[in-house]
Amino acid sequence: MQTPKSILLHLDSSARTAERIKVAGELAEAFEAEVTGQPCTLSALVRYPFAIEAAGEAVAIMQEIDKGARDRMYAAFMANSAGARRLRWAEPQSDGPLGFARRALYADLLILGQRDRNGPMQGELPGDFLPSLLVQSGRPALVLPYAGPIRPIGRTVLVAWKETREAARAVSAALPWLRTASRVHAVAYGEDAQASLQDLQNYLRVQGVRNLELHPGGGDDESAGSRLLSFSADLSADLLVMGCYGHGRAREWVLGGATKSILQSMTLPVLMSH
Repeated sequence: MQTPKSILLHLDSSARTAERIKVAGELAEAFEAEVTGQPCTLSALVRYPFAIEAAGEAVAIMQEIDKGARDRMYAAFMANSAGARRLRWAEPQSDGPLGFARRALYADLLILGQRDRNGPMQGELPGDFLPSLLVQSGRPALVLPYAGPIRPIGRTVLVAWKETREAARAVSAALPWLRTASRVHAVAYGEDAQASLQDLQNYLRVQGVRNLELHPGGGDDESAGSRLLSFSADLSADLLVMGCYGHGRAREWVLGGATKSILQSMTLPVLMSH
């Protein structure tokens, strides 16, 4: 992948939005990219549908709630992007997550936040917002954890390799980081782990990534997600690269085991692609 030049930054009402704005500003300068910060939440009328059947006054109150949320996000964006010449604000789309996914089609990279299931703002978005966005847009996303400090990203990178299109797309999206990282590690699980890692090494060597250390793992089982996070900590990695796995079932997105584990328990930024 070429260095991303168009980055779409997701803004919401959570306190973690400030951290995402900071990271977006750093990437904008590093990659000489343009960042569009766009709010995306479910409208109050969607979250509280009973208001539709109530008096007009209740509907007006819901609209005021939306306006208040938008104004707080705007204030947070302006405060945390002050002096950042490559960041610009975009008004929220009227159709919420669908509109945001449509806007994502015009971005090289998305910057998103991990869902905090216990956070006060967890109802602002559908539970499957992140994986659905990756599927609908086809764009890679840098997902930041909802807790803990964010170190400079891309100095020590761990690639979770699997011979799938999802992992291949994630590796391609990670090339701007992999080429400049001080240390790059790749881990794979399963019987053919060693052979697939050798093939990955050959591919990355051609792409200008020469400091790659290979780690064939054990069996490919449901604990892969927790093992990846543990290994990331052992390596002091500041970026995990992996595919996003899952499938749609009716109106719900069902995640694969490792993907679900990572999105629930991630302790470092994760670059994902479906």
